[in-house]
Amino acid sequence: MLAISIFRFKEVIEYGNLHTVPMLPDFIRGVINLRGAVVPVVDMSARFGRAASEVTRRSCIVIIEVEADEEKQDVGVVVDSVSEVLEIPAADIEPAPSFGARIRADFISGMGKVNDKFVIILNADRVLSLDEMAMLSGTNGTEIAQAELV
Repeated sequence: MLAISIFRFKEVIEYGNLHTVPMLPDFIRGVINLRGAVVPVVDMSARFGRAASEVTRRSCIVIIEVEADEEKQDVGVVVDSVSEVLEIPAADIEPAPSFGARIRADFISGMGKVNDKFVIILNADRVLSLDEMAMLSGTNGTEIAQAELV
């Protein structure tokens, strides 16, 4: 299970009205028009190298605000469903694990314990950074950031 700080959440919207943009990486489902702003929509499952998420009637898009170079950007994240907001006490959050020099863990801000299970708390600024996603896809970032709705 993955988690992101509620302070990053702007809103939850119904899945739909995505516009595909050619030559974007597979983990970017497309873009949506959110009150006149173009917002890229990321499939986190595909972003982490797994199969793309299956869209169901409970699927939705969570709009998250990320910050890079003191600039804020909204990014949509496809989620299976939103059922509750949990508060994890600071005492139940462990630091991000160290996996060694060859395995990246900089996208993890901590590991929360909820009902005897671990929840990976993501660093939204790292995992949803347009520059980081562009680097993974081999683009220079402008293809992601400047997608236009037709």
